[in-house]
Amino acid sequence: MNIFVTGGAGYVGSHCVRGLCDAGHAVVVFDNMVSGHREAVDQRAKLIAGDLGDVDLVDKTLAQGGFDGVMHFAAALDVNESISKPLHYYRNNVVNTVSLLERMCAHDIRSIVFSSSCATYGTPPSVPITEDMPQDPISPYGRTKLAIEWVLRDSTVAWGLGATALRYFNAAGAAADASLGEDHDPEIHLIPRVLQVALGQSEGIKIFGLDYPTPDGTCVRDYVHVEDLASVHCAAIETQAESQFRCYNVGTGVGVSVKELAAAAREVTGHDIPASPAPRREGDPPELYADPTKVMTELGWQPKYADIRKTVETAWNWHRAHPNGFTAA
Repeated sequence: MNIFVTGGAGYVGSHCVRGLCDAGHAVVVFDNMVSGHREAVDQRAKLIAGDLGDVDLVDKTLAQGGFDGVMHFAAALDVNESISKPLHYYRNNVVNTVSLLERMCAHDIRSIVFSSSCATYGTPPSVPITEDMPQDPISPYGRTKLAIEWVLRDSTVAWGLGATALRYFNAAGAAADASLGEDHDPEIHLIPRVLQVALGQSEGIKIFGLDYPTPDGTCVRDYVHVEDLASVHCAAIETQAESQFRCYNVGTGVGVSVKELAAAAREVTGHDIPASPAPRREGDPPELYADPTKVMTELGWQPKYADIRKTVETAWNWHRAHPNGFTAA
């Protein structure tokens, strides 16, 4: 297949591009390079530096590409930032996706795999989360992801689009060979922030809230390895049919608290990870972890990384080899 990948120079996108190339697919990456890295893009893929807001460039690329499908990762993704900058999130995430879909429709490209999020569920009534639970997001970020799902559903009826929304949980880890990993500036995700402490780049971490209704009072999340995300994206694009909307929760099914994650990092790195309490952050549900039964049954997907220590170990190997991210490559 010939696949157009938006945001393919980013953390999750770059791992998925490698997975697509390994599976024998031809890949064109389209990324504005705001948070992506050229060094992260597999050399077997073609990279076009461009923004989805540049409709003419998107149109030209799709018109000339002969694409069989699209993987759509490009988005702003900081939940807390979305609360203070909602207009940026709606324009960047929703408006640009609508523009992309218009160009796909114009060039009769009827297959898309969308990087959705468990944030569409908001605070779920119970855990683990199943796909039939109410979607009631509590942040602008989550609402943008849900709005895109609505657009995809309506497009399957209106013009025969085939769409899969992968509602994944907390992407984590790094490539097994330590050649790809997470590099954000500023870093917003917990695992790399914890590992920055072990590297001596930070004095400690803050735990935002110690009074949640969870076993140890800290937030619980489902950390799904980035290489497992790559494999499920490949399975989704390879099985996508026209005029069909599918949604899947993608996670390990295991909830890990902030305290448990810090303890795992201490074990893996052999370093002390000082942690200090801080007030709760707006938009943080107490517990989010998946029931991945549907994706396992329908796509035959199985995560290879179910132990948080193994996931942290791959991230640690990446950060030790690239303490300054891709700039050190």
